[in-house]
Amino acid sequence: MTLEIDIDDGSGVAPYEQVRSQISEQARAGDLPVGYRLPTVRGLAESLGLAANTVAKAYRALESDGVIETRGRNGTFVASAGSAAEREAASAAQAYAERVRRLGLAESAALDAVRDALRAAYGD
Repeated sequence: MTLEIDIDDGSGVAPYEQVRSQISEQARAGDLPVGYRLPTVRGLAESLGLAANTVAKAYRALESDGVIETRGRNGTFVASAGSAAEREAASAAQAYAERVRRLGLAESAALDAVRDALRAAYGD
């Protein structure tokens, strides 16, 4: 098991987002198991030909999403993100459902809003 990241300079996606999404996908797919130690920010940046700040931004986003965790000087590791991410998504969905109900939106309008937001977020 090794971390594999390919940066496509020709894509319209920012390099930090490419790093973030590829690590996230590999962790969720189990290609990077829980507890897998990720390269240092500087090490990964050098191997990818990116600025350290770019990789640091991706790591911060991944940590915020619960995909990775930093253990001080011990390094950065893949967290048990699947279940944490699912719990956070369920909580956000519940909060959204309560909010749109209070606003008086019909269920179909609330679902349409979610579909539009997901299309925008995922680029579909």
